[in-house]
Amino acid sequence: MNQLQAHHYFQISSAAALFTILSKATAWWLTGSMGLLSDAMESFVNLAGALFGLWMVAVAQRPPDADHPLGHGKAEYFSSGFEGVLILGAAVAIFYSSAMRLLQPQPLEKLGLGLAFSVLSTLVNFVVARQLARAAERFNSISLHADSRHLMTDVWTSVGVVAGVLLVGLTDWLWLDPLIAMAVALHIVKEAAVLIRASAQGLMDSALDDEALAGIQTVLEDFRGQGLRWHNLRTRRAGAQNFVYLDLLVPPHWNVVQAHDMADAVERRIAQRLPHTQVMTHVEPDFTGSAAPRRKR
Repeated sequence: MNQLQAHHYFQISSAAALFTILSKATAWWLTGSMGLLSDAMESFVNLAGALFGLWMVAVAQRPPDADHPLGHGKAEYFSSGFEGVLILGAAVAIFYSSAMRLLQPQPLEKLGLGLAFSVLSTLVNFVVARQLARAAERFNSISLHADSRHLMTDVWTSVGVVAGVLLVGLTDWLWLDPLIAMAVALHIVKEAAVLIRASAQGLMDSALDDEALAGIQTVLEDFRGQGLRWHNLRTRRAGAQNFVYLDLLVPPHWNVVQAHDMADAVERRIAQRLPHTQVMTHVEPDFTGSAAPRRKR
């Protein structure tokens, strides 16, 4: 994913977040509902997360330099973690404010108009979340994935809030409004934990998933008939970039040119099988010729 494409999607996310903040804040102002206020606060977090994600993706797209020879891809994990922390902070604030309102319930006003603003913002969030999810899959971006996941969570919490606030209007159960907001807070705590865990796993150089490893193994098996064996296979992911390291064992009578050409062919085939992947190989002479290849993450 190039920087222009990343900026495009995060600009869409930022614009959607700004629109939903205004819409949901208007809905809260009209109704006085704590449930709608909690929804507006989460949208504010969406905006902050989108802006920070825009910055981190720009950093991640910087080319390798002397201080960062393998690139800056891990910057995306800071975006995911930052958004998770923001969500957690919003959840604490929502829960506290709702507890105060539960002790002093207040009537809700202008529910029809307020809920209309909330429903409109929810529809906008749904459309943008689907766009970001498709872009995240296409470009293998953890930042876009985190943003789309958070937006979709916002959609479902908004649906629940609207339904709950509507029920308050129908039943006049004023205590239900702050309880809805507290339920929203507990729900987004779970989402925050998912994002923070994903960020931590990435920063700790987690291996590629089983499907990617199976793809690498398939490529290597295609070269077995040419006298190649391998061991010490290691993988890691840094943002949208994958890295594969392995040792290639070639017949000891091969010359440097043959070994080099084989290593190039292996690296090229793996990179074709797994887009956004850098492959680094080390060639060793195979004096055994009989031991089975070892696989190691």
